[in-house]
Amino acid sequence: MIRTVGFIGLGNMGAPMASHVVRAGFTTVVADLDPAKVAALVADGAVAAIDTAAAAHDADVVLTSLPGPAQVRAVGEQIVPAMRHGATWIDLSTNDLACAHHLADVAARHGIDLLDAPVTGGIEGARAGTLNVLVGGDVDVHRRCQPVLRAIGDRFDLIGPYGAGYTAKISQVMLCYLNSVCLTEALLLGVKGGVAPDAMLDVIRNSTGRSYVADRYGPEILAGTYDASFDLTLAAKDLRLALELAEDVGATLDFTARVSELYRDAEARFGPMAPHLIAMREIEEANDLVLHEHERTTAYPERPEPQRTEHERMAP
Repeated sequence: MIRTVGFIGLGNMGAPMASHVVRAGFTTVVADLDPAKVAALVADGAVAAIDTAAAAHDADVVLTSLPGPAQVRAVGEQIVPAMRHGATWIDLSTNDLACAHHLADVAARHGIDLLDAPVTGGIEGARAGTLNVLVGGDVDVHRRCQPVLRAIGDRFDLIGPYGAGYTAKISQVMLCYLNSVCLTEALLLGVKGGVAPDAMLDVIRNSTGRSYVADRYGPEILAGTYDASFDLTLAAKDLRLALELAEDVGATLDFTARVSELYRDAEARFGPMAPHLIAMREIEEANDLVLHEHERTTAYPERPEPQRTEHERMAP
């Protein structure tokens, strides 16, 4: 039976997930580089650890939610030797397969079970506890850890062996960025052809071009806010991981390579902490049209907000 859970990484996604683990009744020991984030979770009922190794020491299950492969590798090499034999490490981060395979070897030497379990559904899903958890690993380990997975998501199916979760996450989040570019180009084409921005987005959201990206990010692009909930550097990292995965498996992703270059250029121009959709400014300025500076509406009435299905709640 799982009684104690370590949770390492209390960022925009990690903090709400850790809160759900606390509320599910597990003794939750938390660690983060930011003491204020640890204090906030302690106020929610968690126990503070002095460092990452301490968070893992007595845990039946350790969850990590970290920015990328470098952090996953560094934290993994700290926590695995500290974990007790037979405990399980579930990594919720977006990671690459080279790091995953290295840490699998480290874990095997210490008798630690592993699940890779990156999540989709965005900050909204993390706060609501409705994430889609993409789990890769052993069937029995997955079954044993379902009470913890259930605390953070409403879908946590095993989709393949260890590493399958990382692969699925990278593949689907890549599509999100590609869709953002396609949405921006469609908006620009319509507006340059004489359609008001709000009207063009309304058409897209009520036609075959409709998508989560159009529903969630279209208004952010038109407002010029570009979605500050997710940093540009993380988006650029995700696209880099997609191209690295493509090289590993022998896939050719020409469009993704071009979009990755767009995001890299935007990061160099606007900085790593800029909102991820600021990359769309590159496309807007190439067309001499910044959408949020254009007259947004016409005299025509807007249609009602489209109703979203369960599957359309999913986000990176």
